[in-house]
Amino acid sequence: MQINGTLVNYYFHCKRQCYLFGNRINFEDNSEDVNIGRALHEERAIQDNTELALENIRLDKITEEYVTETKKSDADVEAAKWQLILYLKILKDKGIVRKGRLEFIEKRKTEKEVIIIELTKELEQQLEKHIKEIEKLLEQDEIPAILNKRSCKKCAYYEFCYI
Repeated sequence: MQINGTLVNYYFHCKRQCYLFGNRINFEDNSEDVNIGRALHEERAIQDNTELALENIRLDKITEEYVTETKKSDADVEAAKWQLILYLKILKDKGIVRKGRLEFIEKRKTEKEVIIIELTKELEQQLEKHIKEIEKLLEQDEIPAILNKRSCKKCAYYEFCYI
């Protein structure tokens, strides 16, 4: 399987979620949080006419300076950061060099949080390491352990893991 942004995000968020999604055990269509995130992305794409699909990734927005990834919350900044780093690397490999811009649109906040990321050699090397780890994870015979964290209750895979 070709590694995409969702797999990278899930890898940092929850190895079990990454494994299940990567092995096509998909419960996301039933998740209210996933559907809210999709609706936000679709609304922004329609308003801004910006979403772009390239190979196995979907970019929320690309401008002369930035590739922007929009998230509905800053619940897992590290996961969102590595997803964007993957996008920057894929674009760089195609000769398109941009900075990354993470935007978090919180429900009850008036200002959105923004983080800027520049792709460096060090980040590229770390990304390659993480991609190899994800590939190895997806090839395992056993499903990774349940994290048993508060955030599990909002996960699309909650019923699979706990019921």
